[in-house]
Amino acid sequence: MSPEQRNEDPGISYVTVDGIEGKMARVELPDGTTEDWRLASLPTGVKEGDVVRLDVQGGDVDLEVDHEETDRRHALGQRTLDRLNAQTPAGDLDL
Repeated sequence: MSPEQRNEDPGISYVTVDGIEGKMARVELPDGTTEDWRLASLPTGVKEGDVVRLDVQGGDVDLEVDHEETDRRHALGQRTLDRLNAQTPAGDLDL
């Protein structure tokens, strides 16, 4: 379900673009579930890993890539990975 199809008026929320394939983007919703949205429904130039800010007011949907939040989440992920790697004897976590 794309943001245009929602009948709710949730205000501001964020989704993360997990992957892009062809004309579709898999996005992670605030509750941790994922959905496939049309790439055309997202801001132009959106990339995998971007955080998209959705502002729904009075039935209007405004979407924009939140670069500051994207950078913050990338830095948090890197710090978490670095901390996990530091706890292993070889210095790299085996997945």
